Amino acid sequence: MLERAVANARVLVAGDVMLDRYWFGDVDRVSPEAPVPVARIRRTEERAGGAANVARNIAALGGHAYLLAVVGDDEAGRTLEKLLLEDGVHTYLHRDATLDTTVKLRVLARQQQLLRIDFENEPSHEILAAKLDEFKALLVEIDVVILSDYGKGGLRHVQLMIDMARAAGKIVLVDPKGDEYDRYRGATLLTPNRSEFRQVAGKWANDAELAEKAESLRASLHLDALLVTRSEEGMTLFRPEGVVHKPTHAHEVFDVSGAGDTVIATLGLMLAAGLEMPEAMDWSNRAAGVVVAKLGTAVVHPDELFA
Repeated sequence: MLERAVANARVLVAGDVMLDRYWFGDVDRVSPEAPVPVARIRRTEERAGGAANVARNIAALGGHAYLLAVVGDDEAGRTLEKLLLEDGVHTYLHRDATLDTTVKLRVLARQQQLLRIDFENEPSHEILAAKLDEFKALLVEIDVVILSDYGKGGLRHVQLMIDMARAAGKIVLVDPKGDEYDRYRGATLLTPNRSEFRQVAGKWANDAELAEKAESLRASLHLDALLVTRSEEGMTLFRPEGVVHKPTHAHEVFDVSGAGDTVIATLGLMLAAGLEMPEAMDWSNRAAGVVVAKLGTAVVHPDELFA
């Protein structure tokens, strides 16, 4: 039974974590100080974001999630850890006194985002080096590795982490960032979205041209597979065995933030549960269809996915 296999699956997530803060309010006037709306805040919410959102998606579906990351020795870092523990995530957070935990503050009114404010800086080399030792030790306990790159410096040694995990015989999934994909060489699977893939591979006119570009990138980076998530067009898996496409399961798109986290979390969890890649991809596509109908960085629960 799939739920039982999921309950035994163990996934290690490493990468850039952040705290997502939401301020919900009403706007009914313009400021007399400047031509900007005045938001009167009615309530606030805090959620784990980035790689932490990947981990909480795994835990929400009933899997064992292990999270390895660097945070600041600050209030936001402590809040993030508390949220993760409440979500059932096994946390291995390294604290860096010179670092501010990444915080994304969103101000919303009438379910629309008015403003986002980011607080961030990069971790020191010393903290990252310590993380590598723990990463190697944790590989013994897990089935699949997910490396969630948000470009905040937490995966500065990503190539070494991929090599270590593959040498230990682990499946390695990477959610990439930026246009330097050489550093992800040798991973099992990369999961760029449509715009991220276009940034690396260039434009395409049709599906045949997309397949050609995808196969070229997959072969040059020695990947087992490449999964391109394509928003309303669904998602497409490129492997030497052939191309598999899944149309979108989304009936209503409310908020796409965090959807990529849900995709790679579900994919990694299903692979850890023993499914083959096309079947794991089908479940992750279904999970994405559920989560985009929710506001902000949300998770999918078993009753929603397995219904």
